[in-house]
Amino acid sequence: MNRTTKKVYILKLYVAGNTPNSVRALATLRDILATEFKGVYTLKVIDILANPRLAEEDKILATPTLSRILPPPVRRIIGDLSDREKVLIGLDLLYDELVEDESSG
Repeated sequence: MNRTTKKVYILKLYVAGNTPNSVRALATLRDILATEFKGVYTLKVIDILANPRLAEEDKILATPTLSRILPPPVRRIIGDLSDREKVLIGLDLLYDELVEDESSG
């Protein structure tokens, strides 16, 4: 059996307390991770109201912001993450799936 090595995703979600956009972004992201990234991700949720220094160090200007740290390059998605396809494209998942589908078919 030929197994391919899966990517490991390290993600940070910056939120500002429990605003509706922050809650929606976290719920949407958790759903995407549970269905598309089973066992291959680490998610750190950072509340910039509680940790403003972390937001400043990472140059976060708006919330919610999803930052993909690994695999490189670092990518950021700003907004409530309600557009699932946009999030998957931002994480390069749809592109990888399309390439795999084309090469296997």
